[in-house]
Amino acid sequence: MRLSPYLLGESPVIAEPVVRGYQYLEAVSQLTLEPGMVDVSDNLKVRDRICTWIGNNIGVINAELNACLEACHGCFHPELRRPVQIWAVPIAQNFGIDGLCNILVDPTVILIDVGRIAPRDWLGIVVHEYAHAHLDSPGHDRRFFEVLSHLCLGLGLEPPIWQADLEMYLRNWPHCPSLANPLAFWMGYF
Repeated sequence: MRLSPYLLGESPVIAEPVVRGYQYLEAVSQLTLEPGMVDVSDNLKVRDRICTWIGNNIGVINAELNACLEACHGCFHPELRRPVQIWAVPIAQNFGIDGLCNILVDPTVILIDVGRIAPRDWLGIVVHEYAHAHLDSPGHDRRFFEVLSHLCLGLGLEPPIWQADLEMYLRNWPHCPSLANPLAFWMGYF
């Protein structure tokens, strides 16, 4: 599924930022693994503020994430690159994740909650999710370790160290500490 250009901030078809924000969230929510993963707030004022911010800024944020995605692509020969899309999205806090890779859609989609991690760590979370996309696999096994190590070395990030329990160790590699108030970013307090 491809998102239309006006939802990406590329066309002023819809003049009201709040409407563009709501439509963007509706569109990206269709790319999640399960319903309810995209969530901003039950408070209407907070939701409207977040959607207005998204309507005004999502194109710039997604461009930064796409630059990270392209850096990951650059670590592999063109014939080894899988088609991947990447989108910024507020992920419901009850899921406890900063990003996800949905390999069940075509093309594969990476969703990153840019409000949950500092901008300096965006590349790290993209690298992690890109490794899943590259392998077309959700696991954190030896193959994931190898691809993640390759990406980290290629992009100047600290590579993981071999561990007995790779699954638990690699779930948060590269380490990207979560921010205390993820919605603050989405409301423009950054």
